[in-house]
Amino acid sequence: MKLLRVGTAGAERPALLDAGGTLRDLSGLVPDIDGTLLADEAALDRVRAAAAAGELPVLDATGLRIGPPLGRIGKIVCIGLNYHDHARETGAEPPTEPVVFLKAPDTVVGPNDTVLVPRRSVSTDWEVELAVVVGRTARYLDSAEEGLAHVAGYAVAHDVSEREFQIERGGTWDKGKNCETFNPLGPWLVTADEVADPQDLRLRLWVNGELKQDGTTAEQIFPVGEVVRYVSQFMTLYPGDVINTGTPAGVAMGRPEPRPYLRVGDVVELEIPGLGRQRQELKDA
Repeated sequence: MKLLRVGTAGAERPALLDAGGTLRDLSGLVPDIDGTLLADEAALDRVRAAAAAGELPVLDATGLRIGPPLGRIGKIVCIGLNYHDHARETGAEPPTEPVVFLKAPDTVVGPNDTVLVPRRSVSTDWEVELAVVVGRTARYLDSAEEGLAHVAGYAVAHDVSEREFQIERGGTWDKGKNCETFNPLGPWLVTADEVADPQDLRLRLWVNGELKQDGTTAEQIFPVGEVVRYVSQFMTLYPGDVINTGTPAGVAMGRPEPRPYLRVGDVVELEIPGLGRQRQELKDA
């Protein structure tokens, strides 16, 4: 299923995009798309059955904002330097264990919402990523196969980053990763049964129409199942938590000087086939 949330920010309603591309209202069946729903297999089965029977009301998509596809996110766990080609372009040694950092849930916005360039920013960068949404509580998992079994679905994420804040201002990466609007998510949460192989997904990103990133999850150093298993050794993952699994080559930081960092007025578009497409215009914070 392709699950999503539509409406004004803070007042989104749950919806479903059916196989024919028609937007359907889920608000009469479930209160929201969140961890509570994802952990309730019976509720998900009711949604599937209603969709298959054509019982869900049609929503008029004209002018309707698409919000983040997941509400009440508990935490966002991010994996850094998780693509062989991205490590090469930045001159970094591939890590022997996943690089883990956290991003605040309040960075999440809709897939087509405005992204704000932080005040005094000189190095705002783009990163298209595969987001993993947890569907079952995961703690101390034993295998990558168990890791995949705890995944409810997948989404497109834009892990916007301010590189000077991240790398040159001391401390941890958090300052460069947690600026407001720095995690557009969606448009859809695609349930795991629709993704045959999470290591066979193409990720692309354009800036002002120019293709900047064109990679594949086959380049991941630590694949999705292993990432979930690994993270579960250090923190408990709950339904509705999100893992951003890293970005392929092509970011501004990996390019020669003068690096083409994002500026106000730029338009960023990103896509993972089957998971949907995003578009953001950058404005001043």
